[in-house]
Amino acid sequence: MEQGEMERPPLTLTATVLDAPDPRALAAFYRHLFGWPVVQDDPTWVTLRPPGGGPGLSFQLEERYERPTWPAQERRQQMQLHLDIEVEDLDQAVAHAEAAGAALAEFQPQEHVRVMLDPVGHPFCFFVNA
Repeated sequence: MEQGEMERPPLTLTATVLDAPDPRALAAFYRHLFGWPVVQDDPTWVTLRPPGGGPGLSFQLEERYERPTWPAQERRQQMQLHLDIEVEDLDQAVAHAEAAGAALAEFQPQEHVRVMLDPVGHPFCFFVNA
Protein backbone atom coordinates (compact mmCIF):
# COMPACT_ATOMS: atom_id res chain seq x y z
CA MET A 1 0.00 0.00 0.00
CA GLU A 2 1.34 3.43 -0.93
CA GLN A 3 1.82 6.12 1.68
CA GLY A 4 -1.39 8.05 2.34
CA GLU A 5 -3.54 5.36 0.71
CA MET A 6 -6.31 3.99 2.90
CA GLU A 7 -6.83 0.27 3.26
CA ARG A 8 -9.83 -0.83 1.23
CA PRO A 9 -12.64 -2.10 3.45
CA PRO A 10 -14.26 -5.45 2.58
CA LEU A 11 -16.93 -4.86 -0.10
CA THR A 12 -19.38 -7.40 -1.52
CA LEU A 13 -21.76 -6.71 -4.39
CA THR A 14 -25.04 -8.35 -3.35
CA ALA A 15 -27.49 -7.19 -6.02
CA THR A 16 -28.26 -4.87 -8.88
CA VAL A 17 -31.40 -2.87 -8.09
CA LEU A 18 -33.93 -1.94 -10.76
CA ASP A 19 -36.58 0.71 -10.13
CA ALA A 20 -40.12 -0.30 -11.02
CA PRO A 21 -43.68 0.96 -10.74
CA ASP A 22 -44.61 -2.51 -9.37
CA PRO A 23 -41.63 -4.38 -7.87
CA ARG A 24 -43.50 -7.66 -7.49
CA ALA A 25 -44.59 -7.72 -11.13
CA LEU A 26 -41.10 -6.96 -12.43
CA ALA A 27 -39.59 -9.52 -10.05
CA ALA A 28 -42.04 -12.11 -11.39
CA PHE A 29 -40.76 -11.43 -14.92
CA TYR A 30 -37.11 -11.91 -13.93
CA ARG A 31 -37.99 -14.93 -11.79
CA HIS A 32 -39.48 -16.54 -14.89
CA LEU A 33 -36.49 -15.46 -16.99
CA PHE A 34 -33.76 -16.79 -14.65
CA GLY A 35 -35.65 -19.31 -12.51
CA TRP A 36 -34.25 -17.71 -9.34
CA PRO A 37 -36.22 -17.86 -6.10
CA VAL A 38 -37.57 -14.84 -4.25
CA VAL A 39 -35.62 -14.32 -1.01
CA GLN A 40 -37.21 -11.05 0.12
CA ASP A 41 -40.70 -9.87 -0.74
CA ASP A 42 -42.66 -6.83 0.34
CA PRO A 43 -44.74 -4.28 -1.60
CA THR A 44 -41.80 -1.88 -2.09
CA TRP A 45 -38.84 -4.27 -2.39
CA VAL A 46 -38.31 -7.75 -3.85
CA THR A 47 -35.01 -9.64 -4.16
CA LEU A 48 -34.15 -12.69 -6.26
CA ARG A 49 -30.95 -14.68 -5.76
CA PRO A 50 -29.36 -17.44 -7.83
CA PRO A 51 -29.54 -20.81 -6.05
CA GLY A 52 -25.76 -21.32 -6.23
CA GLY A 53 -24.99 -17.97 -4.61
CA GLY A 54 -23.66 -14.73 -6.02
CA PRO A 55 -25.23 -11.33 -6.64
CA GLY A 56 -28.93 -11.22 -7.25
CA LEU A 57 -31.47 -8.76 -8.58
CA SER A 58 -33.64 -6.49 -6.45
CA PHE A 59 -36.64 -4.46 -7.49
CA GLN A 60 -37.53 -1.23 -5.74
CA LEU A 61 -40.76 0.74 -5.91
CA GLU A 62 -40.40 4.03 -7.73
CA GLU A 63 -43.74 5.80 -7.86
CA ARG A 64 -42.42 8.33 -10.41
CA TYR A 65 -40.89 5.67 -12.64
CA GLU A 66 -40.42 6.73 -16.27
CA ARG A 67 -39.82 4.11 -18.91
CA PRO A 68 -36.34 4.55 -20.46
CA THR A 69 -35.92 4.89 -24.20
CA TRP A 70 -33.72 2.66 -26.34
CA PRO A 71 -31.80 3.84 -28.18
CA ALA A 72 -31.27 7.08 -26.29
CA GLN A 73 -33.29 10.07 -27.42
CA GLU A 74 -32.82 13.70 -26.53
CA ARG A 75 -35.10 14.97 -23.74
CA ARG A 76 -36.36 11.47 -22.93
CA GLN A 77 -35.57 9.26 -19.96
CA GLN A 78 -32.22 7.58 -20.64
CA MET A 79 -31.39 4.04 -19.60
CA GLN A 80 -29.10 4.11 -16.58
CA LEU A 81 -27.75 0.58 -16.91
CA HIS A 82 -28.46 -2.67 -18.64
CA LEU A 83 -27.88 -6.34 -17.89
CA ASP A 84 -25.63 -8.47 -20.12
CA ILE A 85 -26.75 -12.10 -20.16
CA GLU A 86 -24.66 -14.77 -21.87
CA VAL A 87 -26.67 -17.45 -23.68
CA GLU A 88 -25.90 -20.43 -25.89
CA ASP A 89 -28.69 -19.82 -28.42
CA LEU A 90 -29.94 -16.30 -29.19
CA ASP A 91 -33.19 -17.39 -30.83
CA GLN A 92 -34.10 -19.70 -27.95
CA ALA A 93 -33.27 -17.02 -25.35
CA VAL A 94 -35.31 -14.39 -27.20
CA ALA A 95 -38.31 -16.73 -27.44
CA HIS A 96 -38.05 -17.54 -23.72
CA ALA A 97 -37.85 -13.84 -22.78
CA GLU A 98 -40.77 -12.93 -25.06
CA ALA A 99 -42.88 -15.70 -23.48
CA ALA A 100 -42.12 -14.15 -20.08
CA GLY A 101 -43.24 -10.68 -21.26
CA ALA A 102 -40.14 -9.06 -22.79
CA ALA A 103 -40.01 -7.37 -26.17
CA LEU A 104 -37.27 -7.46 -28.78
CA ALA A 105 -36.03 -3.88 -29.23
CA GLU A 106 -36.41 -2.42 -32.71
CA PHE A 107 -32.82 -1.16 -32.76
CA GLN A 108 -30.25 -3.99 -32.75
CA PRO A 109 -26.69 -2.60 -32.91
CA GLN A 110 -24.73 -5.87 -33.14
CA GLU A 111 -25.13 -9.14 -35.03
CA HIS A 112 -24.45 -11.52 -32.11
CA VAL A 113 -26.36 -9.52 -29.50
CA ARG A 114 -30.11 -9.15 -28.99
CA VAL A 115 -31.32 -6.11 -27.09
CA MET A 116 -34.49 -6.92 -25.19
CA LEU A 117 -36.81 -4.72 -23.13
CA ASP A 118 -38.33 -6.00 -19.91
CA PRO A 119 -42.02 -5.26 -19.23
CA VAL A 120 -41.25 -1.76 -17.86
CA GLY A 121 -38.64 -0.92 -20.51
CA HIS A 122 -35.30 -1.72 -18.86
CA PRO A 123 -32.98 -2.92 -21.65
CA PHE A 124 -31.05 -6.14 -21.26
CA CYS A 125 -28.82 -7.89 -23.76
CA PHE A 126 -28.47 -11.52 -24.70
CA PHE A 127 -25.12 -12.39 -26.26
CA VAL A 128 -23.28 -15.49 -27.42
CA ASN A 129 -19.65 -15.58 -26.34
CA ALA A 130 -18.00 -16.64 -29.57
